[in-house]
Amino acid sequence: MLALAGLMADDNTLSAAGPADAAAQKLRKPHFAARAKHVIFCYMSGGVSQVDTFDPKPRLVKDAGKPVPFKANRTQFNQNGTLMPSHWAFNKHGESGLEISALLPHLATCADDLAIVRSMTATFSEHAQGNFFMHSGFPFMGHPSAGAWVTYGLGSINRNLPGFVVLGSGGSTLPHGGIPLFSNGYLPAYHQATQVNLDAKDPIPNITPRDIARQQQMRLAFIKQQDKRFLTATNDDDQVDSAIKNYEMAYRMQSAVPELVDLSGESKATMEMYGVYDSDAKTGHYARQCLLARRLVERGVRFIELSCLSYGIGGGGAANPWDNHGNIKQGHGKMGHQIDQPIAGLIKDLKQRDLLKDTLIIFTGEFGRTPFAQGSNGRDHDPYGFSIFMAGGGIRGGTTYGATDEFGYHAVENKTSVYDMWATTLYLLGLDHRDLTYRSGGRDMRLTDVHGNVIHDIVS
Repeated sequence: MLALAGLMADDNTLSAAGPADAAAQKLRKPHFAARAKHVIFCYMSGGVSQVDTFDPKPRLVKDAGKPVPFKANRTQFNQNGTLMPSHWAFNKHGESGLEISALLPHLATCADDLAIVRSMTATFSEHAQGNFFMHSGFPFMGHPSAGAWVTYGLGSINRNLPGFVVLGSGGSTLPHGGIPLFSNGYLPAYHQATQVNLDAKDPIPNITPRDIARQQQMRLAFIKQQDKRFLTATNDDDQVDSAIKNYEMAYRMQSAVPELVDLSGESKATMEMYGVYDSDAKTGHYARQCLLARRLVERGVRFIELSCLSYGIGGGGAANPWDNHGNIKQGHGKMGHQIDQPIAGLIKDLKQRDLLKDTLIIFTGEFGRTPFAQGSNGRDHDPYGFSIFMAGGGIRGGTTYGATDEFGYHAVENKTSVYDMWATTLYLLGLDHRDLTYRSGGRDMRLTDVHGNVIHDIVS
């Protein structure tokens, strides 16, 4: 009975809590009833074109090739061409009749699960600033990523796995900004992301023990004893405590991670649904990330981010694969194929396992792309009105919210912001974004800074 009580206490203890953060000793209670427990962040680094995916604009078709009839804001390269319609036709899908382009035929079959926000805006049109802004609400490093805020607010369900995981595979590269995009910022260090590379011998560096089990246990017991003495000597310094907790987590992950990344137990039908066997190897890699995201949700991980892979077309380099300043038809065509079936497979798999209702999926890049050409066949950056979608986790599927002008350039109806997106995400997780704060630099900081409103119209 004593052993059972100890195990139950361990299961309810935050995997990386420390004395400097006493409120996090237990799983934190949300501010109100939560609709979601997990977030999967499908980040489309580089900027997805809204008028080629989720925002149909007949006026672009009608005026194709004509000069831009409105004042265009300064773009990244200022090589503005003529109006350019989508290379993919839009059609209505599902009972809702949601309009989605032929670039994403598999996601179109999930239309009734998607809430498309067509009036998203961002403040920055450069990749690194845009990436930081989209991840943390601030355009520069040093602030906590959304995943860190979520684990800080709610704690970790599985004591053997981190609460915030960033997946990579097939040579995928982090967006511009790099590792600081997934930082804990001024939050305790145990809220930072853990990167998992599905292709590496060690999915997490140094996860395979070099000693036999007994030797490692003795070594770690000695180190733990010394660490505790040092922690006491520093008056329970939060940074020291966080380092200790991270070491302890790393030890527990030695058994949890190999089982997590082993997909041999997944059925062939499941693998095919995600597109693991696709003839495009990059699609297969992204499919494995999506499949692993589902496995992480099953094991209680709070926040999971996926990484796209680049084809290097039209300026879409390794860090920003959707950034097609030239030849957008080929570049977006490749990228759409890469992520379409895997994300659709993820939605369907979560749904059939009754996990979609607890899992919020977010699809976005750092900005959109212009409705007029850059040069002759690319598109430049457009932060003034672009599309994202959310699905599962309390979202009202089969809906659209907001609108851009008739050319798809500026948001003109129900204009929304990155702050609103994160306010809505936290709301679905049972957290009031105004009350999720951390004292730093003399003021209470938060993911939404001093902004943000919940988009209630897309909440079920």
